[in-house]
Amino acid sequence: MLVISSPLPAIGNEVEIASFGKAKTVQEYVTEYYENVPVMAEIARCESQFRHYDSDGDIIRGKVNNLDVGVMQINEYYHIDTADRLNIDLHTLDGNLEYALSLYNREGTQPWSASKKCWGGNLLALK
Repeated sequence: MLVISSPLPAIGNEVEIASFGKAKTVQEYVTEYYENVPVMAEIARCESQFRHYDSDGDIIRGKVNNLDVGVMQINEYYHIDTADRLNIDLHTLDGNLEYALSLYNREGTQPWSASKKCWGGNLLALK
């Protein structure tokens, strides 16, 4: 099980994650989390540059839409009720990743279509 260090140490645009004594970056964690669905790691790169928290330890929010939150930029307006019903906290790294995967399993990459020019070029065979 991975646990985010507390308080959240910022390392540039990354957060250190403790895993069995080894620190991981958010990028490493996201890439491992989505190893079976690599397009999701590419989406995280495009949507947030693998950031979940800012340098003050606050969750990152979208620049275009302030309701987009976290590494996967999940929109609270459209998804908070479903996330709550699933008992998933969009504001935690694990919750944001888990909800994004469930969203992908239901709708494919469509929820992130606005950033497709960034992540979609070499991944045409993926959903």
